Amino acid sequence: MQNTIAINRKNILSKALITLIAVAGAVILPQIFHGIGTISGTGPAMGSALLPMHIPVLLAGFLGGPLVGAAAGVLSPLVSSAVSGMPSALILPFMVLELGVYGLVSGLLSRRNINSLAALLLTQLIGRAVRAAAVLAAVLILGNEQLTIASAYSFVLEGLFGILLQWALIPPLTKQLKELVKKHD
Repeated sequence: MQNTIAINRKNILSKALITLIAVAGAVILPQIFHGIGTISGTGPAMGSALLPMHIPVLLAGFLGGPLVGAAAGVLSPLVSSAVSGMPSALILPFMVLELGVYGLVSGLLSRRNINSLAALLLTQLIGRAVRAAAVLAAVLILGNEQLTIASAYSFVLEGLFGILLQWALIPPLTKQLKELVKKHD
């Protein structure tokens, strides 16, 4: 009984730590990218293009499972917005939804015997589709005049380099981090 309690406590602490590190990374990485954008004169375009907030959230899901991933996905844009004002209030709800779905789906797929790149692609497709549907609903159903239907299309195009970056980084990082965790268990 004590071993079970100790294992559960260790599991809860490791999941909390993964969530905390992911949220911190999802707040810090965009600031670094925006800082580089400011210095280089590209402004916030670098963050929109490379999607740095997505990387820690996807990793949290693949490493910690669906609840950890969803928590990291929902909390990251909220904390980032509170700390830095980014994402802006206009896109914050869409980022919360998209990143929450990324974390949830990557966590669910991490429990399946699916190739990591295929799991990432499926996660990205579902997350982007949910965000596009939310933007379309905001425009068509809720009458949001600050967004347009083209907004749903443009955020996908803006993030293509970030999606490619995720393809290059997420599968090997997930594999290395899982091996590291196994060594320390």
